[in-house]
Amino acid sequence: MNVKSILAKPIAKRIQNRVYKWAAKPKKTQEKVFKKLIAQAKNTAFGKDHNFENINSYQDFKANVPIRDYEDLKPYVEQILQGKSDVLWRGKPLYFAKTSGTTSGAKYIPLTKESMPFHIKAARNALLMYIADTGNADFVNGKMIFLQGSPIIDEKKSIKTGRLSGIVAHFVPNYLQKNRMPSWETNCIDDWETKVDAIVEETIQEDMTLISGIPSWVQMYFEKLTAKSGKSISEIFPNFNLFVYGGVNYEPYRNKFEKMIGKKVDSIELFPASEGFFAYQDKQNEKGMLLLLNGGIFYEFIKTDDFFDENPERITVSDVELGVNYVMIISTNAGLWAYNIGDTVQFTSLKPYRIIVSGRIKHFISAFGEHVIAKEVEHALKAATEGTGISVNEFTVAPQTNPDSGLPYHEWFIEFEKEPADMTDFISKIDREMQEQNSYYYDLIVGNILQTLKVTKIKKDGFQDYMKSIGKLGGQNKIPRLSNDRKIADKLTAKRVQS
Repeated sequence: MNVKSILAKPIAKRIQNRVYKWAAKPKKTQEKVFKKLIAQAKNTAFGKDHNFENINSYQDFKANVPIRDYEDLKPYVEQILQGKSDVLWRGKPLYFAKTSGTTSGAKYIPLTKESMPFHIKAARNALLMYIADTGNADFVNGKMIFLQGSPIIDEKKSIKTGRLSGIVAHFVPNYLQKNRMPSWETNCIDDWETKVDAIVEETIQEDMTLISGIPSWVQMYFEKLTAKSGKSISEIFPNFNLFVYGGVNYEPYRNKFEKMIGKKVDSIELFPASEGFFAYQDKQNEKGMLLLLNGGIFYEFIKTDDFFDENPERITVSDVELGVNYVMIISTNAGLWAYNIGDTVQFTSLKPYRIIVSGRIKHFISAFGEHVIAKEVEHALKAATEGTGISVNEFTVAPQTNPDSGLPYHEWFIEFEKEPADMTDFISKIDREMQEQNSYYYDLIVGNILQTLKVTKIKKDGFQDYMKSIGKLGGQNKIPRLSNDRKIADKLTAKRVQS
């Protein structure tokens, strides 16, 4: 056994004890974070504008700080870009993480000297919690790959700017540098397809033990490895035993991955974003990810069903319920205040607090009042493919409100690796699962408002071609599972399999 793996186990146990210590006191932990955030930001421009000096309780905070999205925050960000200090947080940010916005163009999310360490610490602790939970530390002896954006930083602006995954690459601990792949030069390649080809060349002869990235882009990497070698992933990397992912639900990909790999491997789910690192999977046999309550982030929650009301109720972790769909609102030591990140979550455990990401508040289908969310379509597809041999590469769902004939319906765009032998039965299974999960959908089907869903088969690499056409191939980009309009659907229709 390697020295690294020997040393990792006692360190992992120590970290596990610390983590569960604060997790056992959630209310006290969050109160401490809340008070510290308010105290540290009371003399900022935002703090003065929102009466931080007189905020002594959560009720005071709600009365003074409204929920906001990036458009509401933008005037403060503009002040920072103009060179001002003490705007959202003390001093100036270390970086801006540049992300793609939908209505506001590029978004610039601040990363401060207080917030940046939590991104690194959370990623490290996720691996250590896995070691403590399973006793498996063998992966630390081999090579580890992180499929991520370019680490090139734009230093022309007043604040250094880059993609979060690229910024994080500058903070990889020294003890991991020798194990980490790809090389710096390869990581800097901007074109995603060229980059993946270069990663294949660099890694195909290496002892890869840990692979990390968004499942759809790791799938591309695996496909290129297999095409080049003619072997399964476990034959190429016999010691590969841990897959780390975030950004999307792994379940729709799991069957395909296990076939490509040639064996089952453990996985760790993460919930990182430019706005903060919110959760990670702490147990292999428990559903959900541990909500990080001591990471410089104060959490609020609003029931998704109430979110668009004029004055929706805002609550803390103390008042959440299991299985309810919530919009997650954050205030952070990077200077985001009552900020809607757009993600919706459900709690799977309250002791400790664990969550799953159920979707995006903007990614849903309710063209007919059905309130369908990502978790429901993912579950329905998993149920319809489980134990069947059917394999799906990618999918998304949109409403068809004006069909050429018949009732409206939900249209599922699916790129199959292996198609169903009986498409009618496959569609029936998905539709039945959707009706069982979503009572609104059930009522619309039974009431003859909607007809049974339809499947449009997308040709091989059709989703990748679509992402490339909009300049979002690779990195942290992913296909929305749901849209309430036909913008994506209309583009994908041109990539359908001709019958």
